Amino acid sequence: MIFVGNDWAEDHHDVYVMDEAGRKLAAKRVGEGIEGLSAFHALLGTHAEDPAQVRIGIETDRGLWVNALVAAGYQVHAINPKAAARYRDRHHLSGAKSDAGDARMLADLVRTDAHNHRLVAGDSAQVEGIKVIARAHQNLIWSRTREANRLRNALREYYPAALVAFEDLDDRDALAVLGRAPDPITGARLSLSQIKTALRAGGRRRYLEATAERIQEALRSEQLAAPAPLVQAHAASTKALVGVLVAFNTQISDLEAQLGQSFEQHPDADIYLSLPGLGDVLGARVLGELGDDPERFADAKSRRNYAGTSPITKASGKRKIVLARYVRNKRLYDAIDQWAFCSLSTSPGARAYYDERRAADYEHHEALRALGNRWIGILHGCLKHRTPYDEHTAWAHRHATAA
Repeated sequence: MIFVGNDWAEDHHDVYVMDEAGRKLAAKRVGEGIEGLSAFHALLGTHAEDPAQVRIGIETDRGLWVNALVAAGYQVHAINPKAAARYRDRHHLSGAKSDAGDARMLADLVRTDAHNHRLVAGDSAQVEGIKVIARAHQNLIWSRTREANRLRNALREYYPAALVAFEDLDDRDALAVLGRAPDPITGARLSLSQIKTALRAGGRRRYLEATAERIQEALRSEQLAAPAPLVQAHAASTKALVGVLVAFNTQISDLEAQLGQSFEQHPDADIYLSLPGLGDVLGARVLGELGDDPERFADAKSRRNYAGTSPITKASGKRKIVLARYVRNKRLYDAIDQWAFCSLSTSPGARAYYDERRAADYEHHEALRALGNRWIGILHGCLKHRTPYDEHTAWAHRHATAA
């Protein structure tokens, strides 16, 4: 075996090669792209006849470069940057750091501690595509929320009546009306027919009359007024933000449709959709983050640990505490938290489990985390045995124990 450290940057890679005794065999900086990868292969080819004899440490698990290394047959370990930093401190107390030094450190890490670090998962290209769309969809939602908060802060400065009229500023009704009346004077002058026309243009088809009356009453309510020049400036800003939010809504809707289509074509989609609380969006997020490599998780516990739902124990002497796992895949954990909440209204077993935790003095999110941990175990069993979810199978043992 030979051991390789690959410290990557945007336009180059520092490579360090050592043998099983830790002796330096080679060190080189190669470029990015096909030429750099060819030089990388040539360097390793002088020291190993079979790609399976090469173990590589690199601080990322995705990208064209990593995909090419895995496709070549190398054993590629994705090293968490925090773990790499801790390993660096073990050997260099001075705090010195360089790209070449990091490459050497990564080679030494996979030489001595490879068993403690996971290989890059062999997920299919199909699930990688689902993950890309799911993350882009979530990123746009987060960006839309930030812009809506900016709009809310601006309206508070000069147009409080709009905050009375609309609870959700990224909603189609709010955007349709604020696009036509970005200032309080124009808003107060809107007639019922004008408001209904705006709502209809925004996509509303039901309860037009009642909604228009409620909005008109709110926009005409007495509120504090800002100076005219300030109102004019804020109105221009509001109009721009409304345009941005409209664009966000369009793109989020388009991505959601594409996400659902890609997810439903995956072989595991039927199993995910059989679980209470999981639809196309949440199911795609969970699938994308967990991947579809059947060898990635040895058991349900390792899948729970990766999801971040299982607690951690800290014990020293007579002191022992159990804490939530805060180092986790935040996107996956967020999806599981929503999944647990949605399952409360569709699964009697999940509802009973949540109620038991609440009765045991768990806070709401603590109970949801415990339920999410249970769901990950159930999902692991369904995927392992290639069977859809069954309410009785999932929860019957708990009823028998309680009895």
